[in-house]
Amino acid sequence: MQQNEYSAILDLLSRYYDGLYKLDTNTLADAFSPSAHYATVANGALLTLAIDEYLPRLEQRTSPEEEGAPYESRVVSIRFAGENTALAEVQATLFGHDYTDFLSLLRIDARWRIQAKVFEGVPTNN
Repeated sequence: MQQNEYSAILDLLSRYYDGLYKLDTNTLADAFSPSAHYATVANGALLTLAIDEYLPRLEQRTSPEEEGAPYESRVVSIRFAGENTALAEVQATLFGHDYTDFLSLLRIDARWRIQAKVFEGVPTNN
């Protein structure tokens, strides 16, 4: 895969995690495709939201940036399935949890966007 596509995905991931840290829903909306989904198992039950359900929930929270909370993210891997499909694994510490995120990515109109976020988080050990 061309280096510029890898770099474009790294840029998307950077903007996405910075947007989460700041709870900037405009940045987050731009990172996701309009039909994206968010999924995890919370308290033993499946939680799945369309992006237009997920973003308003974030608006109700105080951002980690406002709380002065630490934040970090690390791209573990990016795998390409072709010119327009990729999968990123990212480990992040945010909201007092350590997360492993699996992000399904699509290149739509020459831009990489998150189509699905499937993740697991555990409380951070401090």
